[in-house]
Amino acid sequence: MVLSMTGYGSDTFHYEETSVTVEIKTVNSRFLDFIPKLPRPLHHIEIDVKKMIQTYFHRGRVELFVTIEGKMLEQKKIQLNLELLEQYISSIKQVQTKYEIDEPITLQSILSLEDLFIVDEVSNIENDLQSQLFASIRRAAERVISSRKREGAFLREDMKARLQTVENMVKLIEETKEDVHRSYYERIMERVERFVGGKITLDETALLQEIALLAEKGDIEEEIIRLNSHLRHFNHVLEQQGPIGRKLDFIIQEMHREVNTIGAKAVDSTISESVVTLKSEIEKLKEQVQNVE
Repeated sequence: MVLSMTGYGSDTFHYEETSVTVEIKTVNSRFLDFIPKLPRPLHHIEIDVKKMIQTYFHRGRVELFVTIEGKMLEQKKIQLNLELLEQYISSIKQVQTKYEIDEPITLQSILSLEDLFIVDEVSNIENDLQSQLFASIRRAAERVISSRKREGAFLREDMKARLQTVENMVKLIEETKEDVHRSYYERIMERVERFVGGKITLDETALLQEIALLAEKGDIEEEIIRLNSHLRHFNHVLEQQGPIGRKLDFIIQEMHREVNTIGAKAVDSTISESVVTLKSEIEKLKEQVQNVE
């Protein structure tokens, strides 16, 4: 099964006076890259959330957003630093005494002092709420998987079509291969006869061996066999369950290698043109494989 690495899913639930929305967005990435964006009261469950995400996704960049609207999850508490206040007042009185300043200490001057008041955010996450949040994350993740499956189906059909084009081009090269060999052989013979003529006598067996060696340099039989094997393997992996992106990427690399070798050995314009088409289609296949988990 082909799973795209691009997907989106969301879920919202209500708990008393609080509304919680979970959104999960996934995009391409070579490895699994989890980016949690949780409100401060939820930071302590980040590790548990990551473990849950790892059960759903194996590859790609996964961004998790949790939005909280309501009053019950977070309460703010103001604390007065009395020790610091006493130090401030003591220091102010010393200044007044030393410099004979009669101006009284006002409430406004005290309120302007730095770090005198501390605002604490008191978390109020209940077990029942945590349970509902994890269930919501699971629902959102399952919706992401569904969207990735739909996108993966389109990717699979596109790759199948391009794979068929590659197979057709390989068959064309196979069909023209023998004619190319014969033509190459005849060109070598003509050149030998033109340059040697009747001026010197060569052992015919030795001459044929040399011609065979030259012709062998343009032989692409083994590359075609391996390329067809890679095409069959690619088709087989497309039908497998689980993450297959890395397997397909490796097969694409091997296909590139064989096609490049065929291009280097090509001694005929027909094969050279087919190699150009092959490279183009395989490159498009590679681009699609980058989207596969």
